[in-house]
This record gives sequence, structure tokens and C-alpha cells, in this order.
Amino acid sequence: MVPVSKRMKKIADMVSAKRVADIGCDHGFVSIYLIKEKNVDHVFAMDINDGPLKRAHEHVNDYGMSERIDVIKSDGAKALEPGDADGAVIAGMGGRLTERIISDSIEVFQKMDEMILSPQSEIDHVRSFLVQNGFEIIDEDMVYDESKFYVIIKCSYDADFTRQINDVQALYGPVLIKKKHPVLIDYLKDRLVKLEDIIERIDTGSELKTGKNNTRADEVNGEIELIRGLLDKIQD
Repeated sequence: MVPVSKRMKKIADMVSAKRVADIGCDHGFVSIYLIKEKNVDHVFAMDINDGPLKRAHEHVNDYGMSERIDVIKSDGAKALEPGDADGAVIAGMGGRLTERIISDSIEVFQKMDEMILSPQSEIDHVRSFLVQNGFEIIDEDMVYDESKFYVIIKCSYDADFTRQINDVQALYGPVLIKKKHPVLIDYLKDRLVKLEDIIERIDTGSELKTGKNNTRADEVNGEIELIRGLLDKIQD
């Protein structure tokens, strides 16, 4: 059995492409899982760092996958040409880095049937970036793994795509909201508790209110109101 985490299994299970670029492949186990469990024909296991590439090479050889997995040193997807892969996995990176990888090789990703993304930060910015660049969010999933919430986004390029997303959809996911995803609900409840704790600390932490504290309190109260309104809509 290929040792992949609950989160990475969820990511891999969203893949339907047959030639996949695993960008930031780390130890290579997701690439191996895609071949063994998802019937992917070929994987490009790509990373910019020598350490992960060495481990990936070793694991690919251990599983006898060297003919179906190419381990490649690459800055993002720069080693690929348009049409080499019809799908990509980009997971475990910050949101801005995810965007840079896509921007730097936009022609490569536009030729793909799908991208599976799981950024670890600034997910609202990533969603907005995708939509602004013609990538439609066609599916989303969310998982709680090792005490953290993770979002997974499946998208594809459409030159005729013009739909936009609002701030709530960017923050919490248009598909997750539509699905009334149970993990999203858990996340919103968890986030609400944390925000209410912040407000309490702002209120009790200083006798003299500063402009900075007031601004922060307004921001937090705004998000609290947003979450409460969304929970009212999506909870059964």
C-alpha cells in the first residue's frame, strides 16, 4: 500500500487525467499512488529541490515505476511543453507560489484538462486568480487531517469562461458552499470560535482603545457576521 496521507489521498482521488504533472512531488508517493490506484498512464514527478528528487527517484525505483514515472528537476512546470500532460497536481505550497507556478507556465496549464490544487494559504486569492485567468472551478473538496483543514480545488481552463465569484465564494469556495460540505461547516464553526476569542481579547486586553485595535475589531466582527450568515444558509 502506498503511504499517502488522508489529505494527499483526497487530492489524488480527484484526478481523472491520464498524463499528470505532480508539481512539487516531494517523496514521490502521490505520483506512485496515481499509477497504482488511479490508473494514470504516466506521471511527471517534478520538484526544484535535489533532496526530494533523490527520495522520489528511490521510491519510484522501489515500486518498479521508472518506466511510467519521469522524475524531473523543474522550477514549477517550466520543464514541460504544452500538451505534455493533460492534468496537474499542485499541493502543499503557499497561495502566491501556486499562482506564480501557474503564471510562469500559463500556456502549459491552459492545454490541460484539469488542475488539482491544494494551496496552504491565501486560498481566497487563489480562487480569484483562477477565475480572473479563465480557469473555471469545477469541483472542490475539503478535509480535516492532522488537526488542520485543507481545501482542494479542481479547475480547468476555458477561453470563453467569463463568470466571476463574489467575496464569500472566494473565501469559502463556490462549490463547497453549494454542496453544503460538512467539513466546510466544521471549519466555519471552528473559525467562528477563534474569531470570537480574538474579539474578547481585544475588548479586555486594553483599557484604552487604540485606532489599531478598533480597526482590527471591525475586521473581525465583519468576518464573524459573514460566517454566521453563511452558516444560517448552509446548515440543515
